[in-house]
Amino acid sequence: MPKNKFQAAVFGVIMSYAMAIGMEVYNVALREGVQLTPGGLSNMTNSVFLGALEEAWYMGLLVVLFSNLWGNRLGAAIGARWCDAGRDSPAFCQLMRQAGTVAVMCPTMSLAATILFYGILGGTPVFQLPAVWVGTVLKNFPMAFFWNMFAASPFTRWAFRRLFAVKG
Repeated sequence: MPKNKFQAAVFGVIMSYAMAIGMEVYNVALREGVQLTPGGLSNMTNSVFLGALEEAWYMGLLVVLFSNLWGNRLGAAIGARWCDAGRDSPAFCQLMRQAGTVAVMCPTMSLAATILFYGILGGTPVFQLPAVWVGTVLKNFPMAFFWNMFAASPFTRWAFRRLFAVKG
């Protein structure tokens, strides 16, 4: 969708913050003990959203940085391995690129969060951080995948079309 570097940068910032906010809501809710029950979410309060917004501003900056350094390129390369642009539909190729980007960015951001929240701020011993990182990836990957596919990406495309009056 972006036609030039400026538009690509705007698209990237919108996507980065859409992902950061969604993932922070998820992680703050887990830290506050919110649980999915047959009746809905138990213990969910507005403080989850406030905590998520407090963390999303700097985690979003990390997403922008890491996605521009390696996440977008590696995600596109992974997507290209599963999609033949000449044979497959553009929608399928887009989904494969998204999945590839999540496959790179989820472990990357989980590592950043592990170091920041468990290491620097949490006081977890350094030798435990690899195990905490693996657990964080396993916990976050399903949410990151589905949040990207069904919320962040559609929202980003919608917002981008509105900002730049792009059709389709």
